[in-house]
Amino acid sequence: MNPLLESLNKKLDEHLKQLIQIVSDGGAKSHDHYKELCGNIRGLQTAQYEIADLVRRTKEYDDD
Repeated sequence: MNPLLESLNKKLDEHLKQLIQIVSDGGAKSHDHYKELCGNIRGLQTAQYEIADLVRRTKEYDDD
């Protein structure tokens, strides 16, 4: 994986784990805060999916 993308993915993963820990520990201050945390988790997972897809497509392009 590209070192820049790998670094970005690692940062996203660290942030994702922190948010998941907050939710699993019952750290949401309200239902709105819980929904915000869930939305952030979903967004980070989507970003990671897009990075993985970009890496896959880049590898396929390089193999051709």
